[in-house]
Amino acid sequence: MEKFVRLISMAPLLLLLCFPLALAGHDYGQALSKSILFFEAQRSGFLPNNQRVTWRANSGLYDGKASGVDLVGGYYDAGDNVKFGLPMAFTVTMMSWSIIEYGKQMAASGELGHAMEAVKWGTDYFIKAHPEPYVLYGEVGDGNTDHYCWQRPEDMTTDRRAYKISPSNPGSDLAGETAAAMAAASIVFRRSNPAYASELLRHAHQLFDFADKYRGKYDSSITVAQKYYRSISGYNDELLWAAAWLFQATNNQYYLNYLGNNGDSMGGTGWGMTEFGWDVKYSGVQTLVAKFLMQGKAGRNTAVFEKFQQKAEYFMCSCIGKGSRNAQKTPGGLIFRQRWNNMQFVTSASFLATVYSDYLTSAGKTLNCAAGNVAPSELLSFAKSQVDYILGDNPRATSYMVGYGNNFPQQVHHRASSIVSYKKDSSFVSCRGGYATWFSRKASDPNLLTGAIVGGPDAYDNFADQRDNYEQTEPATYNNAPLLGILARLNAGHGGYSQLLPVVTTQPKVAPLPKITPVAPASSSSPIAIQQKLTTSWVSKGVTYYRYSTVVTNKSAKTLTNLKLSVSKLYGPIWGLTKAGDSYVFPSWINSLPAGKSLEFVYIHSASPADVAVSSYSLA
Repeated sequence: MEKFVRLISMAPLLLLLCFPLALAGHDYGQALSKSILFFEAQRSGFLPNNQRVTWRANSGLYDGKASGVDLVGGYYDAGDNVKFGLPMAFTVTMMSWSIIEYGKQMAASGELGHAMEAVKWGTDYFIKAHPEPYVLYGEVGDGNTDHYCWQRPEDMTTDRRAYKISPSNPGSDLAGETAAAMAAASIVFRRSNPAYASELLRHAHQLFDFADKYRGKYDSSITVAQKYYRSISGYNDELLWAAAWLFQATNNQYYLNYLGNNGDSMGGTGWGMTEFGWDVKYSGVQTLVAKFLMQGKAGRNTAVFEKFQQKAEYFMCSCIGKGSRNAQKTPGGLIFRQRWNNMQFVTSASFLATVYSDYLTSAGKTLNCAAGNVAPSELLSFAKSQVDYILGDNPRATSYMVGYGNNFPQQVHHRASSIVSYKKDSSFVSCRGGYATWFSRKASDPNLLTGAIVGGPDAYDNFADQRDNYEQTEPATYNNAPLLGILARLNAGHGGYSQLLPVVTTQPKVAPLPKITPVAPASSSSPIAIQQKLTTSWVSKGVTYYRYSTVVTNKSAKTLTNLKLSVSKLYGPIWGLTKAGDSYVFPSWINSLPAGKSLEFVYIHSASPADVAVSSYSLA
């Protein structure tokens, strides 16, 4: 559990660093499998028949009952038995983002289904926790009473009161993060379960409206959370974060313009951040907005989005030690932010560096740092160095992922893993008896908490594997969530990444030909007509691909010059146009289009037609 022991400086105190290339190779596929398995150990509620962590049993079966609502399910955040909404929602957002970017790679290693199940375990709970448009339950249990006891989840005797936000007791940060989680997850399930994805989007829209309309910090309404997950950064970052994810999920211009209109006033363009995590989302927002900019989606918001991108690159340059101010690191090269669960910042920052590296590569761009232009590959090398440190390439030769390698933490600060399994011995473990019998036991945990990322070493690479050393030996779901994407990326190698295009995580069982709707001109008097048609299709490795022909016609009596086209929702190669920044222009062999003449270009992808529109032109 993340007790509040830190003060976040919103000034650029650099927290991220560069570590030399890994000393040895790692089995990233095995690490990915284990890191997903950890979430099954954190499940609350009725466990499913396909539960793989067999030493866990049902727990929290009456959660919400006293409040007249079903709150059974969800995740315990760390080594305790409380369900905290803000870090849980961030966890689901980051798991979803991992799948959105690298779902194809997860599928290749056979882990996509498990990753999607991990997301759904969280979103099923959020649906229950959001019974009305302007009501959201944000915590079940109380950290104070929970910490007084050392019990298995299956034996809990602690207070399971439920706490909510409402218009009279708002929580924009909590509602905003939950909206982000629902929107991101809707993308994950869009193809495999469209009805569920639509339900998630409905909740996301309502939660964003709730967060934006009734503004306030959630820990002012749910005061029992202050000691553990206090929202120091406020709620502006979560409002921007939610808007970014809703735009990503819906392509609705309202959310894009929300980012453009509020980027300055809400800090999105102002804060050059040095951390990213469950509390502070600015660097994540800036990374997503930079993606929209590189995709050519900014439109009239371009100037504002460029400022977002500058702050995203400030963060990235900090990671590789080439910024205006650079990060603190341990002698072994690990990012060091704070002594309490430092690993959460390592995995979150490494994920942003990974995706931004791929965004830049996809766009054919470099990173602009104070030290000069930097190749995107340096960001990926940085992320790899951090992951390799976690997996054992460090001065102690210790793996900070439980169950990976030969030398990993044995006395994890985790109630369920440190007490004999309920399946093996169902004898009741009392509140204080658990401390006397199990917490103080100087021996390895009876249950292996496979895949858990613990808090990690101190500023000098030192680590004490002791159960009462909660700063270093307690795991957390939000440590693992960003790691899923990085591990999938590293496991899959270095070929074929186009991260400015959506990743199709699953294909529908039947891939019918999409309906082709001609693209109408902006108005009946427009001098330029655009017409699209499907010319052929074929199936390769179970995926249906389509070839589209697009004809641009000059209907005016004058010669068309300086034509710029916007082409969005394009997920494959294009021929017959030249890319110029975020737009497309005439191919190299022509520079104008005479009156009445047409230009044809073609593209191929495995989706419906791209959106083609005229950005600007001249008539001579």
